[in-house]
Amino acid sequence: MNRTTHQALLLLVLAGMLLPSLPSAHASRIKDVASIEGVRENQLIGYGLVTGLRTTGDSVVGAPFTVQSLISMLNRMGVNLTIDPKQITAKNVAAVVVTARLPPFAKPGTMIDVVFSSIGDAKSLQGGTLLMTPLKGPDGQVYAVAQGPLTLGGFLGGKAGDTTSKNHTNAGRIPNGAIVEREVALDISAWESVSVALAQPDFTTALRVSEAVNAVFGSETAIPVNAGVVRVAVPGDYQGRLVEYLAAIESLDVQVDQRARVVVNERTGTIVMGGHVRISTVAVAHGNLTIQVKTKQNVSQPQAPLIGNAAGQTTVTEEVTTEVKEEEARLLLLEQSVTLSDVVRGLNSVGITPRDIVAILQALKAAGALQADLEVI
Repeated sequence: MNRTTHQALLLLVLAGMLLPSLPSAHASRIKDVASIEGVRENQLIGYGLVTGLRTTGDSVVGAPFTVQSLISMLNRMGVNLTIDPKQITAKNVAAVVVTARLPPFAKPGTMIDVVFSSIGDAKSLQGGTLLMTPLKGPDGQVYAVAQGPLTLGGFLGGKAGDTTSKNHTNAGRIPNGAIVEREVALDISAWESVSVALAQPDFTTALRVSEAVNAVFGSETAIPVNAGVVRVAVPGDYQGRLVEYLAAIESLDVQVDQRARVVVNERTGTIVMGGHVRISTVAVAHGNLTIQVKTKQNVSQPQAPLIGNAAGQTTVTEEVTTEVKEEEARLLLLEQSVTLSDVVRGLNSVGITPRDIVAILQALKAAGALQADLEVI
């Protein structure tokens, strides 16, 4: 055996060892199609002030609450103002709403991103700095505090009527702009079972998830409760090692099933079909009716008047022309399809536009020939 043949055999052996570890071409990890019930993010919200704007902040008339917030903040900092709020025209201040997502298991001191948006009549938040803003959860407790310079991704420039703008300048984000001050208590060490929640509930997918878990950790370890939840027991070997157990479950491959669905956006002409879409044998005839109305104005200009004669009068008459055009539609027979490509090929053979396909799909659904859910967004 020469050296080249020996290398070829070695490559074949290595390929055979690697192939079983490769996931199926149509399989997805449980991590990508499901989540662990109870392990979730939490929404946070807060109200704050942005300062340092270049006379592009809120006005007293359009956002009086901004001035009131500014006065309250100054009073808390020891600056007592006794003047009328209407006399304050701080155009470099704007009121904003700040939102954030608190990740699960986030500890105090963790930095998270925040998103801000103007709630007044500010023209731009460019160059502003968010002052200390407490972020609260649904229970009213403060879980994080946000502060820092704003990032807009756009700009607004110019004076008076000559302005130049790019993107949106009244909303943006602050990367790592908030510090977590309180954690959401979640003790998973005492769990005796785990609920795997599917992102898209489906009975077939739930059954396949349970079969994938049982094939690795033993029969009756996982039981599908319904189309969206699979209850998984924690084996005795993994008591106290729940993180390792959950990581092993999330890495399992499962083939995801889905309902046959056609999603249509008539405003943009976008059509998305799932791989299970089928149609029954049906005949389709589609033609466009176009009505065009043209109005032409004819101007009658009299000749120049002679000396001593009265001048003529210019008259305008309208000439309306109506044209009706109907395209010839040929009757097309679409056989019962087996694959999505057959459906697409049959509709394309009619030579129609996406907007026409929307009308045909709606008619097919009404006739009972479209074996899929038709969703119009």
